[in-house]
Amino acid sequence: MKEHTLKKTYLCIIEGAVDKKNGMINLPIGRKNGSIIERCVDSSGQPSKTIYEVMKEYENYSFVRCILETGRTHQIRVHFSHIGHPLLGDTLYGKPSDLICRQALHSYQISFIHPITKKEQFFTCPLPDDMKCLI
Repeated sequence: MKEHTLKKTYLCIIEGAVDKKNGMINLPIGRKNGSIIERCVDSSGQPSKTIYEVMKEYENYSFVRCILETGRTHQIRVHFSHIGHPLLGDTLYGKPSDLICRQALHSYQISFIHPITKKEQFFTCPLPDDMKCLI
């Protein structure tokens, strides 16, 4: 991640609709005071960048593709919660949902340059059924 040779793409479903349909959330993330698990946007935290694109909007939620430029713990969850659009079903940074029994986040693709062949490698994992049903 530090050398920008590893690329991670995630698919998620967020509550509501963002005003800007694509862009970058560039907000530092640090550990939340008093918690060993939770993170939060914090000016003294580590730089954190999430590139996003809204793939489709629905009545109460949006299907979004995210590419991480940094790899902070809970980065996508923290960033979208901070801008007022937590992930559907995220009970740590949002609220439970009747539509899905977990946070609506999926690690969709990883790519990197192979250290020996120097060719870019892509690995994808299909969207789980519970998220497919929502989109």
